[in-house]
Amino acid sequence: MKLYAEAADSGTRLDVWLARRCDTLTRSAAGRLLEQGAVTVNGKPALKSMRLCGAEEVAVDLPEPVEPDARPEDIPLDVVYEDSDVIVVNKPAGMVVHPAPGHPGGTLVNALLYHCGGQLSGINGAARPGIVHRIDRDTTGLIIAAKNDTAHQCLAAQLQGHALSRIYRCLTVGAPEEDAGTVNAPIGRSTRDRKKMAVTPSGRPAVTHWRVIERLRGCADLECRLETGRTHQIRVHMAHIGHPVLGDPVYGTAVPGLTGQCLHATGLRFVHPRTGERIELSCPLPEEFVRARDKRRN
Repeated sequence: MKLYAEAADSGTRLDVWLARRCDTLTRSAAGRLLEQGAVTVNGKPALKSMRLCGAEEVAVDLPEPVEPDARPEDIPLDVVYEDSDVIVVNKPAGMVVHPAPGHPGGTLVNALLYHCGGQLSGINGAARPGIVHRIDRDTTGLIIAAKNDTAHQCLAAQLQGHALSRIYRCLTVGAPEEDAGTVNAPIGRSTRDRKKMAVTPSGRPAVTHWRVIERLRGCADLECRLETGRTHQIRVHMAHIGHPVLGDPVYGTAVPGLTGQCLHATGLRFVHPRTGERIELSCPLPEEFVRARDKRRN
């Protein structure tokens, strides 16, 4: 991983700066990496006490994170659809999809393991059983999980071939001039802030189709359809065209009264992996989204 110091970082200790820039590192962990020679500054090993000038390239050889095994937890779920092969849940805001460093429990996977009695596909390993796709922690709405490997493989192939369709609603800051459009811009990890994604030429292809549902005071209600599924895709693409998702604290600005971004996975379409039936599901907008929208109608 490469990071770049800026003028504002001048005088900051290297270990302190690394801990600030890397969400997975504490200051002591950054110090250990420096002592192990896993960090270089402008191509040369550096001491943790080094102070930055503000124009350095810092390369960090991060160890692979160890994901905790998921364990069943009795957490209530809003189940929209379920059979012996798949389950579709309306995920609430604040729920992480699967265990990860910093989030060992309380996740959707923990809840699914309890609800399904451990009957989930094992393709993604012990930390992410059943998970076919993900949505952000503070994004609400529909997410599908597979109960067996055959169903998982079928759904993953549909996701890759765009037969599994995901429809989102979002409120944006300001309204696009056009009534509909497509953002075709590659997304990759930001070189300036590892916690963020960004539109970058070296990123992976990403395509978002959008249309205006309603123009509101100072914002717009949009429907977005994903052709690809990159991390933070809608949030990054909307910010890229100058209309970040309302309440997004990472790619826009936090809004008083909102707990997170107004982004909701409202629709899901897929072909059932066993029957071949076309399944079309939807769920209502969350109350917070509706309140934010209605407030801006006046």
